[in-house]
Amino acid sequence: MRGNFVKGENNMWRFLNNLQLSYNFSMGEELFEKKKETLQPETEPLAYRMRPQTLDEFIGQEHILGPDKALRKIIQTDRFSSLIFFGPPGCGKTALAFLIAGITKKHFVSLNAITATVADLRKIIDQARWRKTSSGVKTVLFIDEIAHFNKLQQDALMPEVENGTIVLIGATTHNPFFSINRALVSRSTVFEFKKLKESEIIAIIDNALVDKKRGLGNLNIKIDEDTKKYIAKYSDGDARVALNVLETAVNISPQIPDGSIVVDLQTIEQIAQKKYIGYDREDEHYHTISAFIKSIRGSDPDAALYWLAKMLAGGEDPAFIARRILIAASEDIGNADPMAIVVAASTLQAVEHIGMPEARICLAQATIYLATAPKSNASYLAIESAMHQIQKEMTQEVPDHLKSTGYKGAEILGHGKGYLYPHDFEGHFVTQKYMRKKLNFYKPTDAGYERRIKIFLQRIEALQRQRKEQDDKNRNQKKNT
Repeated sequence: MRGNFVKGENNMWRFLNNLQLSYNFSMGEELFEKKKETLQPETEPLAYRMRPQTLDEFIGQEHILGPDKALRKIIQTDRFSSLIFFGPPGCGKTALAFLIAGITKKHFVSLNAITATVADLRKIIDQARWRKTSSGVKTVLFIDEIAHFNKLQQDALMPEVENGTIVLIGATTHNPFFSINRALVSRSTVFEFKKLKESEIIAIIDNALVDKKRGLGNLNIKIDEDTKKYIAKYSDGDARVALNVLETAVNISPQIPDGSIVVDLQTIEQIAQKKYIGYDREDEHYHTISAFIKSIRGSDPDAALYWLAKMLAGGEDPAFIARRILIAASEDIGNADPMAIVVAASTLQAVEHIGMPEARICLAQATIYLATAPKSNASYLAIESAMHQIQKEMTQEVPDHLKSTGYKGAEILGHGKGYLYPHDFEGHFVTQKYMRKKLNFYKPTDAGYERRIKIFLQRIEALQRQRKEQDDKNRNQKKNT
C-alpha cells in the first residue's frame, strides 16, 4: 500500500515537473531576460557588454544603416520579413540582431547554428505556431552562423518562413548565395556588412572607455591615440578582437600611484604578438585570389604582391597560388611573352619542392614577372572560339592527305596521298589545306613577342597570295598554249 502511494506520488511530481518545464520553455525568452538582469556586468566580456542598445549607438555599416537607408527604416518601422546578415566577423551582425530584439514588438528567440539541433528548431517552431494562433504574435527567430545548419535543418524552417509564422534573421560569415538554401535566400532580404574602418574601431574603443554602466568608464584608464590606432590596425576591422585586446590590457596593466591604469603600446604588443588576419578558406579565399589575378592582369605588381602577402599570411596553400599563376601566364599573357608560362611552371615546381616560408620568394618573383610582362589574351580567346565552333557546327572530317599513314592499308584508303612536306619547300612553307573549311581563331596582338607572331602570319598570308597568283598565271599560260 505504502509502495503504491509512493509510486503515485512520484508520478505526480514527475507530471508537475514536466508541466513546469513546459511552462519554462514557453516563457524561455522572458526567463532568459530575467536571469540576465541578475548578472553583474563584469561577469560578461567587454565585447558582449558593449553591444549597442539603440540604432544611434551602432557604429559602422553606414551604407545600409545610415539615415534614410533601407535597413534602418525596416528596423524602425518594425515591419520586416526575413533578413540575412552577411559579412566578416566582428562587424556588427549579431549586435544588430539583438538590437532589433529590444525594438521589435514581435517575440524574439535566438539560436546558434553550431550547437542547435533539429529538435531545438522544431520546439521553437511549435511554440511559434501556438503563439501566432493564440495571440497573433509573430516570432522573430535569430540564427547565428546559419550557414552551419545542414540542408535538413534549413528545410525545416521553410514552411514557417513561407507562411509568416517565423520571421527569420540569419547571420553568417559565409556568402549566403553559396551556403544557404536557394529557396530560403529567395524569401529573405540579404544585407552585406563590411569590415569596420580603423576610425570606427577607434570610436568603439572610445565608447568602451567612457561608458560607466557597461564599459570601463569607472576605471581611470590612460591610453594614447597611437595605442588605440595600433589596436584598431591589429583587429583588422573586427570590433570583438579590438575590445578583447583592450580588456585584456586593462586587466594586466598595473595601477600607478594616482589610481589610474596606464595602457601603453608595449603592453598591447605583448598581447597582440601576431596580427589577426580575417581570412577564411571560403569567401576571402575566392575574393583575394580574384583580386590577385586581376592585379596581375592589370599590370600592377604592388597590388598583386599585397594580395599575395595577404593570402600567405592567412595560411593559403602556396601550391594553389602557384597553379593560378600558371593559368594567368597563358590566359592573360600567352605569346606576348612565351617565357611567362616557363617562369610560372618553374614556380609551381619550386613551391612543391621547397615549401614555405622560402616559397614566398619564388611566388613573389613569378608575380612580379607576370604583372610586368606584356599582356595578351589572344590564346584564351582563340581556344574559346574554337571550342564554340566545335559545339555550334558540325565537326569537320580530317582531310585525306592529313590522315595518319602509320599502318598497313593507309595507302589503299588514300590516306596521306598528296600531302606536301613543308620542309621540302623554300622558306619551309607550302600552300595546302589543313582543314576542309578555312576558319580563323587566333588573332595575335601587337603586344611583346606576339607582334613577331603577327608579322610571321602576315608574311605567310602574303606568300600564299603570291604562290596562288603564280599558280593562276601558270595555269592560264598552259591553257593559252
